[in-house]
Amino acid sequence: MINTKFQGAMWQRIGAGVLGLGAFLMLPYPSIAAGSSNKPVTFAKDVAPIFQAKCQECHHPGTAAPMSLVTYEETRPWAEKIKERVATRNMPPWHLDRTVGIQRFKNDTSLTDAEIDTIVRWVDSGTPAGNPKDMPPAKMWPSDEGWQLAEQFGQPDIVVQSEPYSVPAVAQDAWWKPLSEALPVTEPRWVRAVEMRPGSVAGRRVTHHALAQLLQDEPGVSSAADDDGIGPLAQARRNDGGLLMEWAIGKQYDVYPANTGKLLLPGARIRWDVHYHSVGEAVRDNVMLGIYLYPKGETPKYRTRLMEFHANQLGRVLDIPPNTITQTQSFHVLKEPARFENFQPHMHLRGKAMSMEAILPDGTTQMLSYVDRFAFNWMNNYIYTEDAAPVLPKGTVIRITAWHDNTTANPYNPDPNQWVGWGERTIDEMAHAWVNVTYITEDDYKEWLAKHKPVQAKVEEMHNH
Repeated sequence: MINTKFQGAMWQRIGAGVLGLGAFLMLPYPSIAAGSSNKPVTFAKDVAPIFQAKCQECHHPGTAAPMSLVTYEETRPWAEKIKERVATRNMPPWHLDRTVGIQRFKNDTSLTDAEIDTIVRWVDSGTPAGNPKDMPPAKMWPSDEGWQLAEQFGQPDIVVQSEPYSVPAVAQDAWWKPLSEALPVTEPRWVRAVEMRPGSVAGRRVTHHALAQLLQDEPGVSSAADDDGIGPLAQARRNDGGLLMEWAIGKQYDVYPANTGKLLLPGARIRWDVHYHSVGEAVRDNVMLGIYLYPKGETPKYRTRLMEFHANQLGRVLDIPPNTITQTQSFHVLKEPARFENFQPHMHLRGKAMSMEAILPDGTTQMLSYVDRFAFNWMNNYIYTEDAAPVLPKGTVIRITAWHDNTTANPYNPDPNQWVGWGERTIDEMAHAWVNVTYITEDDYKEWLAKHKPVQAKVEEMHNH
């Protein structure tokens, strides 16, 4: 099906109003806040706090970013480029449509209209430095070779490393799939967070993505998948312990909600699947996995699983003709009530947009998340806040829709005259969403509904008037 829009006849109730899905891909970038103040803007007082909150995590010394944005002296030469990038919302890399679906995230790095306005006015006024005394206290950032979750949890309880791999300066894509030794657990232990990263800054340039598959024997779990692979045991049936984590630029860790985790059993091992590509210089690197455990004897109530929701009913099949924009769509039925913890679209160079919707048993449809400006270089993971994470009843149909742009309008397209199909190479395509799914009981769902139904009814009443 070739279509640059959502199905035009369908309307969804979302956020603060009702929008036609047919218009989603036609929406312009949000405008910069109108009526901005004439108050003078300086780097020290106004801009540095924004950069510290939204930019410096990547842009500080010792990272793979092309420049540091910590001091005025480091930032000033890049002022015009910064203005252009933030005004067009290319930086920070947050590609979610801000007008539809869930908008509360634990890891939101996007700039508000007011913050963009401040940065633009600073550049337009000649980039004044301001009073050094107005600078916020400098933050101590972990390096790209340190653990981002160390401040929250300390050092990981377990660190697993893949065997190193040598990536030639020029070569075809490679997939490295070594098997780790058994993890050092002698009794069942529950995981509360995981973090992955290449072993070095140079390794980030050659690592397309990395998967850490948990291999372990679970009593009573069959090796055969059920009919559609969506259910509380389906991922385990396919993958033993399931996929522990997927790393890509823009996704570094998963922190599971309170009373939620993943299970490690004695004898568990990690099967790595690391996709490497050459970048013009030889690099030897590995991938590291940090595992943060609940205290011994502590068992969370819920088990979460990282699911792969395809955007094609045939799964790993795509047909993208030359010089076209294509749409693919797939449906997945929840066999138990569930809470969705995140949304992470995964496509390659022709990826344009992806949405995740919930079709409820009563026939109503909710837009959960819509990434309207997918960018291959940033595989962002949008992690819902605990009060915003959607809780869905048994029988809900999850609809994943993906768009690929194989035309000259796509600046990342290496050759719009080529037919493109599904494949693991960077020049091939994919279309799926990674979602951490936490299955809950019917009683849990009824309890949640009793607390939230009055709020939902009030919102709907406001919409209707």
